[in-house]
Amino acid sequence: MNNRESNASKEVQAVYEQLLEAWNNQDARGMSDLFTEDGESIGFDGSQSIGREEIFSHLNPIFEHHQTAQFVSKVKSVKFFNSDIALLRAIAGMVPPQSNDINPQVNTHHTLILVKKEETWRIQLFQNTPAQFHGTPELVEQMTEELRAVLRSSK
Repeated sequence: MNNRESNASKEVQAVYEQLLEAWNNQDARGMSDLFTEDGESIGFDGSQSIGREEIFSHLNPIFEHHQTAQFVSKVKSVKFFNSDIALLRAIAGMVPPQSNDINPQVNTHHTLILVKKEETWRIQLFQNTPAQFHGTPELVEQMTEELRAVLRSSK
């Protein structure tokens, strides 16, 4: 990876970190503003929101009526299709309210496609896919332990 790609990778990862920070702070506007105008979010439950305002309208009632779990994540890769399009893959777990440990039942894969417009990276697609690994519980445990290591190092 050359210096330009390294800097771009850091910029892309920073957008992802902002997305999770906004979720963890229950900031629907902060999350939705990270998307392109016609960006798309596919939630853990399969819900689909298209467009910055629809994403906000979907998230805002969730945050207003529920204390959501906190995301803990680890970026697994950033791939560039060209200088203005990137794919970020990460694993994530959630720490429920009043807990200090990850709930393995809601581990997830995060996939983001980001585009750079006017020198700013924005999310075109965010997909939150359950990582249940049906029939292979050892993979759930492996992912959970990897995320617990991130959680421990952040304290």
